[in-house]
Amino acid sequence: MKKTLLTIFTLCLVSLAALADDKNDALQFFNNYVSAANSYSPTIEYMYSPSAKIIRQVVKPDGTTVDVNTDTATYIKQMKIGQAGAKLRNYKNTYTNVSVTPVSNGYKVSSLRQPSGETYKLKTYMIVQKQPNGKWLIVEEMMQTKVQTFLRYAKK
Repeated sequence: MKKTLLTIFTLCLVSLAALADDKNDALQFFNNYVSAANSYSPTIEYMYSPSAKIIRQVVKPDGTTVDVNTDTATYIKQMKIGQAGAKLRNYKNTYTNVSVTPVSNGYKVSSLRQPSGETYKLKTYMIVQKQPNGKWLIVEEMMQTKVQTFLRYAKK
């Protein structure tokens, strides 16, 4: 009986350690994403799953929000276009209140994003998933923005 309980206890500890390692890996992946985004690295496009769900939540001047969904390929194209101007202005984002929680399809990394030169912070999250080959990918991303031009892409 003692041997069985010890075996179960050991398996639980090993499982918890693996879960903690994956949680730390998810956080490290997020930190790598922030570094790549703020340095305009071309590697950032390879951090997304080809079928990632991309949501831009536009915060209107009255405080209401509108979700604008897009596919990964369109988002990557838009991101590359935006990077050119952002790099010239040395635009960067600062992330605070970062938390990592397990979800059914990976880990949800939530934070507040502060665009450079602004005093406000916007909600953001990404769901990252460890692939069978060990690589981490973003499978869902939501970022709030005050850029109203995104509204033209909203489904009416």
